[in-house]
Amino acid sequence: MAGRFDPLNRTVVRGGRTAVPPGAGSSVGVGGAARRWTPDGPVDLGLTLGPLRRAPGDPTFRTTADGSVWRATRTPDGPATLRVSRTGTEIDAEAWGAGAAWVLDRLPVLLGAADDPAAFVPRHRLVHASHRRRPGLRLTRTGLVLESLIPTVLEQKVTADEAYRAWRRLVRQYGEPAPGPHGQNLHVMPDPRTWAMIPSWDWHRAGVDAKRSDTIVRAVRVANRLEEAAAMDLPEAARRLEAVVGIGPWTSAETLQRSNGHPDAVTTGDLHLPGIIGYALAGDRDADDAAMLELLAPYAGQRHRAARLVLLAGRTPPRRAPRMYRSDIGRF
Repeated sequence: MAGRFDPLNRTVVRGGRTAVPPGAGSSVGVGGAARRWTPDGPVDLGLTLGPLRRAPGDPTFRTTADGSVWRATRTPDGPATLRVSRTGTEIDAEAWGAGAAWVLDRLPVLLGAADDPAAFVPRHRLVHASHRRRPGLRLTRTGLVLESLIPTVLEQKVTADEAYRAWRRLVRQYGEPAPGPHGQNLHVMPDPRTWAMIPSWDWHRAGVDAKRSDTIVRAVRVANRLEEAAAMDLPEAARRLEAVVGIGPWTSAETLQRSNGHPDAVTTGDLHLPGIIGYALAGDRDADDAAMLELLAPYAGQRHRAARLVLLAGRTPPRRAPRMYRSDIGRF
C-alpha cells in the first residue's frame, strides 16, 4: 500500500472507498419488508458501508448497476438480506429473512445516524482537503461483533488477498444462501457453532493456519459475550475482545471500527498504517506507532476518522521493496 491526491489504489480501498453506481435503485418487489429514511445530512453509501466489504468478491456484500448496496448478515433474530439505495435525499431499504425487522430498525445507525461528523476539526491541509471532498462520509455501526471479528482475524499476519480468499471460501462452503432475491448470489456467514465445527483440513485448504483458526474457534465459543461489546464504550469493548487469546489491539480496533462505529478506534500494530500516516502528514515514511499516535493526537476522540481521511487521500510513500510474499498453505 505513491501517487497523487486521489488515486484508486490499495490505500484508498482500505480507507473504505467502494464504488456505487449513480443510478437510483427501484423496488425489487419480491416480498421484502421496506423502509424509507431521510437522513439529516449527506450520506455516501459507498464510503459509509464500504468498510464492511472484504474485497469485490465478498459473498456477503454486493453493489449493483441500479445504485443499490446489498448486504447479507446474521442478526440476533436470524439471517437477513438488506438492500439499500438512494432516491434523491432519501434512503430506501428492503430486507428479507428472519432478521429483516432487525436490520430495518437499525438502518439509520448502520448509515451513520449515531455518528457526529460535525465534531471533527481538520488540523492538516491534506486532511482538510480529504474531508471537504467527502461530505457524505459517515462511520457505520453494525451492532454485530462476530461478523467483523472473524474476517479481521483472517487478515492477521497475511496479505489481504490471502485473507479475502479464505473468507470467500469459508463463507460459501459453510454459510448459507442469503434469504430473498437470489440473483446476487449472496451468502450469510456461518453461525458460531458451524465455525467451531470446521475441520482442521478445511481451514488448511482455505489457507488459514492453526493460530488464526484456533483464535476464531475460541472467539465463537464465547460469541454471546463478545456480542455484548457492541453496546460498550471503546475501552471496555476492547478489553472484552482482547480477553480472548489471539485477539490483540490491532484486531479489536479493526473490529470495533465497524461494529461500534467509534470515531477514535485507531488501529495500532499495523504493518503499513504508521508509514502511510507518517508520510502523508509529516513526510516520514518510517514512522512507527508512537509517531503515528503523536501525529493523530490533535484528533483525540476522532483519530479513526482522521486516519480514514488520510487513507482516502491515497498519498502513500513510493514502494522501495517487493510486496509481501503471498503464500497458500492450502497447496501443501
